Amino acid sequence: MKLAGRLVAVTGGARGIGEATAVALIGAGARVVIGDRDLELAEGTAARIGAVALSLDVTDLASWGEFVSAVGEPIDVLVNNAGIMPIGDLLKEPDEVTRRIFEVNTFGVINGVKAVAPGMVERGSGHIVNVASAVGRVPMPGGASYSASKHAVVGFSEAMRQELLPSGVDVSVILPGIVRTELAAGLKDSKFVAPVTASDVAAVILDVIATPVPEAWVPRYTQRIVEVTNLLPRRVQEAIAKVAKADQVFLDLDESARVDYEARARGR
Repeated sequence: MKLAGRLVAVTGGARGIGEATAVALIGAGARVVIGDRDLELAEGTAARIGAVALSLDVTDLASWGEFVSAVGEPIDVLVNNAGIMPIGDLLKEPDEVTRRIFEVNTFGVINGVKAVAPGMVERGSGHIVNVASAVGRVPMPGGASYSASKHAVVGFSEAMRQELLPSGVDVSVILPGIVRTELAAGLKDSKFVAPVTASDVAAVILDVIATPVPEAWVPRYTQRIVEVTNLLPRRVQEAIAKVAKADQVFLDLDESARVDYEARARGR
């Protein structure tokens, strides 16, 4: 798909990966609408980068309907990016936080597909890009609910790709590792996998829109690492994770650096 002149909707576009993706899309000639619950922040971002901002609560199907109506024309590409990442011991995690994680990360994606895909199917073209996470394939202790919500996005994306491809609509899933945004505040780097920036993720999203693939990892090389590692016995996988300290990413963190983000993500 050539992006020049295409209309792309990006959820959670007021900051982080969403903002970086919107900037990259506009640089490629696309017209961009960003949807976000924080409309004031979204409007500031949109004014700065040359996009259009609209209010959107991804957890609410009615809000999605209002968003699509407000856009007022066919959406060529939907980037389901909105997400939250509260971290902590599951047994101490409040029930309302667990539900919120799934409402935003999982149902937010499902709602977006239900709202936008019918128009794409009717036109016989379109592309849905769902931003998941590497923990959607490699679960991490300390982030059980987050891992599960992203596993769900991966499975949903794979199933919807098979459902929609015959209608001319493609579905891709993006699996970033640690991305240096507010979402990852306080997290330490994995020993063998370098952290990436929001712009790195945005670049991969643009590549995937141009040349659709079922899934793309950020950094790209991590996909091969995981594929090879998954062929090994479980005990060997666990030993590798310990050496790389991959099993400590959500456990060995600077909690003080996450105070502001955790409060916002948990809806305090």
